[in-house]
Amino acid sequence: MTIRRMDHVGIVVEDLAAAVAFFIELGLELEGEATVGGQWADDLLALDGVLADMAVVRTPDGLGRIELSTFRSPTTTDAAPKAAVNTPGIPRLTFAVDDVDDVVDRLRAHGGELVGKVARYEDYCRYAYVRGPEGVLIGLVEELR
Repeated sequence: MTIRRMDHVGIVVEDLAAAVAFFIELGLELEGEATVGGQWADDLLALDGVLADMAVVRTPDGLGRIELSTFRSPTTTDAAPKAAVNTPGIPRLTFAVDDVDDVVDRLRAHGGELVGKVARYEDYCRYAYVRGPEGVLIGLVEELR
């Protein structure tokens, strides 16, 4: 089996604090917040100079997670659905998989296009974005631990 579970849904927003407040009001819980950037983020997103603030909220049972992010840089003027991955309103469905390279190769046969590169984040995971039909972005996470 290739997919083990849905990991999280990622949404780029313009106002991170307002988005977090909205989801907390809805009943989700704040799991954590971080600022990310650096070469691994540039490689993953196929952008230069990535600096983003993000928060993860989760369902009370701990099984559903939403990553909310806002980009300080780079800025974009593109519109969905085939815009760069830092465009507000572009959802990404992210799945935990056993082998990122295998899944990327299999999705290419169905029109999938690798957005950036398969990027390794420390000793935690290998991660890739694939743009599928209609511009849908799928994140693939191969956990290394």
